[in-house]
Amino acid sequence: MAHVLAVANQKGGVAKTTSVSSLGAALSELGRRVLLVDLDPQACLTFSLGLDPDTLELSVHDVLLGRLSAGIVIARTSDGMDLLPATIELAGCEAVLLSRTGREHALRLALAEVIDAYDFVLVDCPPSLGVLTINGLTAADEVIVPLQCETLSHRGVGQLLDTVHDVQRLTNPGLGVRGVLPTLFDGRTAHCRAVLADVSARYDIAVLTPPIARSVRFAEAPGTGRSILSTARRSKGAEAYRAHARAIAEVSGAEVSGAELSGAQVSGAQVSGAEVSGAGAAHARFAGVAVELARESGPLEPGPLEPGPLASGPLEAVPLEAGALEAVRGGQVPVGVNGARG
Repeated sequence: MAHVLAVANQKGGVAKTTSVSSLGAALSELGRRVLLVDLDPQACLTFSLGLDPDTLELSVHDVLLGRLSAGIVIARTSDGMDLLPATIELAGCEAVLLSRTGREHALRLALAEVIDAYDFVLVDCPPSLGVLTINGLTAADEVIVPLQCETLSHRGVGQLLDTVHDVQRLTNPGLGVRGVLPTLFDGRTAHCRAVLADVSARYDIAVLTPPIARSVRFAEAPGTGRSILSTARRSKGAEAYRAHARAIAEVSGAEVSGAELSGAQVSGAQVSGAEVSGAGAAHARFAGVAVELARESGPLEPGPLEPGPLASGPLEAVPLEAGALEAVRGGQVPVGVNGARG
């Protein structure tokens, strides 16, 4: 059965949606089967993963009201996760659920028929403490609290934990608090560090590390319909979410999926983390030897190695590791000493 994680904080703008999409993509990279659930009527998670909420005919709204099964509504995303999408119709769902018996269990019951098909389910809760958030917490095994390290965000943690305690007492005794996830973090400021230390001491709650540093890369990713793990896969933010995903999945950093090789994705002409394109030049490092890829100069004819102006004697060829020549565009540019062309 899947492990269900709710990502919740009634304060808006604390990177709940970013955390759900990034953790989901990171878990998917590890080969885990992942379902994301968008419980926010703003449908930011749905939009961020390439679906247009304004054109969707089916959504989680229909699932919560019992009109459709979750399996019919689930959509596949480009980053490899499945998504139970949301639309603005979800805003009216709370009013309908309020009049129903067992309204807190609507999501848990809806997921029951598909949960065995996944290893992890991540729920993006709305920025409120209403019926939708209660549904997310009731369906979850653990809750992660994203925290922007500022005073206003800090104030909301206590209110959320009070709600979590009510859920533990009334609807989900097994709910655990995984911890606070520091987001939009700027370690250069004393205020960020002070807020984080105060949260840990005041609420006796774990602070998950590493913190997620503030970066414009997170703002750019939703416009492409992908997570930051696809748009800026070697950024500090992407690597931080990978570290959290490994902790959640309880794997070591050495475990990689079939799509990764030593931490670098080899796709098409991308070799050892350096992208090789016909229109540009890149550098690939193999065993300490830098191979400069040719631009538009065309193939060079092989010939004897000549001492350069700084050389005092004959040059000796340095053997390259196996496979290094494949990094040279088209395999036609001969490699000389220390990666020089010629």
